[in-house]
Amino acid sequence: MTILDIPELALVALVGVSGSGKSTFAGRHFRPSQVLSSDTFRGMVADDENDQSASGDAFDALHHVAGIRLRRGRLTVVDATNLQPHARAGLIKVAREHDVLPVAVVLDVPEAVAWERTQSRADRTHGRQVLARMQRDLRQSYGRLAREGFRKVHVLRGVEEIEAAEIRYEKLFNDRRELTGPFDIVGDVHGCREELEALLLRLGWSLHRDDAGRPVDAVHPSGRTAVFVGDLVDRGPDSPGVLRLVMGMVAAGHAICVPGNHEQKLLRKLRGRDVRLTHGLAETMAQLESEPAEFVASTAAFIDGLVSHYVLDGGRLVVAHAGLKEAYHGRASGRVRSFALYGETTGETDEYGLPVRYPWARDYRGSAMVVYGHTPTPEPEWVNNTICLDTGCVFGGKLTALRYPEKELVAVPAVKEWYAPARPLVAPTPARPDTVLDLADVTGRRHLTHAYGTLTVPAENAAAALEVMSRYALDPDRLVWLPPTMAPCSTSTVEGFLEHPAQAFADYRTAGVDRVVCEEKHMGSRAVVLVEREPGRFAGGAVHTRTGRPFFGPPLDGELLARVRAAVTAAGLWAELGTDWLLLDCELLPWSAKAGGLIREQYAGVGAAGRAALPAVLGTLDAAAGRGLPVGELRDRMADRAAEVEAYSAAYRAYVGPTDGLRGVTLAPFAVLAGAGASYADRDHGWHLALADRLCAADPEFFTPTRRQVVDLADEGAVAAATDWWLSLTAAGGEGMVVKPYAGLAARSPKGSLLQPGIKCRGREYLRIIYGPGYTGPGQLAALRKRSLGRKRGLALQEHALGLAALDALAEDAPLWRRHELVFAILACESEPVDPRL
Repeated sequence: MTILDIPELALVALVGVSGSGKSTFAGRHFRPSQVLSSDTFRGMVADDENDQSASGDAFDALHHVAGIRLRRGRLTVVDATNLQPHARAGLIKVAREHDVLPVAVVLDVPEAVAWERTQSRADRTHGRQVLARMQRDLRQSYGRLAREGFRKVHVLRGVEEIEAAEIRYEKLFNDRRELTGPFDIVGDVHGCREELEALLLRLGWSLHRDDAGRPVDAVHPSGRTAVFVGDLVDRGPDSPGVLRLVMGMVAAGHAICVPGNHEQKLLRKLRGRDVRLTHGLAETMAQLESEPAEFVASTAAFIDGLVSHYVLDGGRLVVAHAGLKEAYHGRASGRVRSFALYGETTGETDEYGLPVRYPWARDYRGSAMVVYGHTPTPEPEWVNNTICLDTGCVFGGKLTALRYPEKELVAVPAVKEWYAPARPLVAPTPARPDTVLDLADVTGRRHLTHAYGTLTVPAENAAAALEVMSRYALDPDRLVWLPPTMAPCSTSTVEGFLEHPAQAFADYRTAGVDRVVCEEKHMGSRAVVLVEREPGRFAGGAVHTRTGRPFFGPPLDGELLARVRAAVTAAGLWAELGTDWLLLDCELLPWSAKAGGLIREQYAGVGAAGRAALPAVLGTLDAAAGRGLPVGELRDRMADRAAEVEAYSAAYRAYVGPTDGLRGVTLAPFAVLAGAGASYADRDHGWHLALADRLCAADPEFFTPTRRQVVDLADEGAVAAATDWWLSLTAAGGEGMVVKPYAGLAARSPKGSLLQPGIKCRGREYLRIIYGPGYTGPGQLAALRKRSLGRKRGLALQEHALGLAALDALAEDAPLWRRHELVFAILACESEPVDPRL
């Protein structure tokens, strides 16, 4: 057996003559979605896989798709002969553009075998001389592949070796997602051994020393791991001492380290390269002269083995010496390493002759926290989920560490100024003020990454959302969350029903959920309530619709907030939750309080027309029947239609009630989403509904409780009881129910994917409002059962994930632009063309 080691993320080029078995090999070892075949792309662009005149266009399309896959972090395999250098150059270019490793797998079979296979295929008409030329090209390729840029070259010779080959995937060296910490991340040390020892002791580490009293390791009693951001050497008084300690900690598994630009320069000098002894390297070389040769050699080996950056804690943390923009996280290429070591410059120099650094952190939008050093600053400052820990210890500043995940900064002062800086330590260019928004954050086609996934917002959707936001919506600082759209349950097979609890329960069973809560679905208008104990950060709060518009406007919104504020106070929730503001998800009743115009224009008119016309039609048909005309069947159909119109009118009338200001208005809360410093998405629905009940008890006149049943899906009795409850609710005029995973808003499936936050199951009569008076007729119901729910469900999950990220950003007090772009994206999703009846 031959083992082929291939990086988990790579561009794999299969190289071989026609008939060498490339497609068979690809089909055996890779998923169909991972394989891009040149034949397939010729068929796509020319309707003929053998049309060689279409090869140029086919490879253009193949390279484009390969680029998209690599950008999305997907292993990509190219099934083509790839015998010509120019063909391979195109693939290497695509790999480099996306900072992944190109890998070549060569399949070399005897020409006779390849010719026999070619003859057996009716779609292959080239002669043997073509095959012989391919074999010559293959032989010439052997020595070129590595020089061309392929980082790994696997050659399989003969049919038996090809058939016995096995693929083994290897993680990139920078992928240490399995390391979850906790970490103590240490900024640039620059030879300041005394300060490093003091910092480790302050962080709770125990130092281990050798017989000469020199520190050679450190251990933390709580099992924390130290992470060094590089620049261990140069300028300071004891670079060898720092190296000895850090190398010992790394060797013992107590630390990890990324290289800094000073380590790279030192390595080049130790390897005999012509390097100028500037920026502190002269001091380091002088200090190393008194060290044993074995130590100097081990130093060179240590530096040579350092990886440009690390992705840690499941992708939540990235450490690189000079920082790393999002597109480079977890990638491997020369430019990724260069950015991690040196950052990016503008090409200009400042008045001190030093390069002007490009402020990449100000443009950073990634969900991973990036911790780095390289550029000295008097104080570390958070900029868009990034932080620089180089606080100029060697220049007389301090040595700083970041405790992760606590986000606690710990520092010790420098003993003295060991090295005069070329320019004074200055604070970094300030980030955009938290209250300032930039139109570029939300316009155009944008690729948005957050802790729960990624989303591409089309430019046209962003434009539609901008129209609403700019003309109608609340101040972005008070518009902190929007509710996601809700998908209905799978279409029912129960006679006479389009939606039924049996399908809702089955949907969650299929997703691996064993316990749900069935909540009465209030037929009103969705209302998001942000309420403050005292007017402060949110100017007292806000009440808005599911599209971010003020609900009633002044003064009613203020009166509504006052009622909510009084109830929260009476229920004792401010102190219990340790917050001075709360975000509530609610339904405001009756429907007509907000949707009176919609009811009159869209629904009442249909009912009134039917009620006016159909009795006259029936009277005419009765008269015709009295004269002996055969209109009985038509009269029965019209009578059925009249009954359907009456049922339709009764359906929407159930949700109409008299209101005068807030008189007649009630609020049904069903989730407490967030408070100061906390998102409550991880609390189960029992917790949320219990708090909602306390608000109802505090002001029963204004608050409406949400009736519910908790159902163990393995308990047939509980399932039957919940179904009967739904039938009684809907028979009494209720809209239906929402079925939710009991575990809470952030519930996940056993496979780790986000679950639908709720599935609505609407009653038979309520659906007349949505699908029309006669939708229950056999023909119409059969047609409606073919409705497609996939797009609606996908949209619901996208918006739900964005909502969870928005709640996290709110709890973390993230910059306004970060919170707003998430909420804006939810609204942009609402512009997707989806059947509105769903």
